[in-house]
Amino acid sequence: QVQLVESGGGLVQAGGSLRLSCAASGSILSIATMGYYRQAPGKQRALVATLTSGGSPNYAESVKGRFTISRDNAKQTRWLQMNSLKPEDTAVYYCYARIIDYELRPLDYWGQGTQVTVSS
Repeated sequence: QVQLVESGGGLVQAGGSLRLSCAASGSILSIATMGYYRQAPGKQRALVATLTSGGSPNYAESVKGRFTISRDNAKQTRWLQMNSLKPEDTAVYYCYARIIDYELRPLDYWGQGTQVTVSS
């Protein structure tokens, strides 16, 4: 079993910053990729940023230049630094991980979600 434990999030004014973190634990041989998706009211869940254990990032166009994802492979953790936040960044942010278990199976996991609210 694998758990993703998220922290961070909250309420911030437009132009402000927040930092999210996500730590994975459990039956993990390796992490293929890990990061964040978000879901705003009435919208589908969408990519924010992911980062492979090899260091390759993938950002949504809407956050490039404002958000930065980083990693600690030993701690199986990802951080999402969010700067210059806009009201349209308001959403529930979900940690996501594709892990390889000890049977060499790729498995997808999601965190419980954390609310980010940006006021104008």
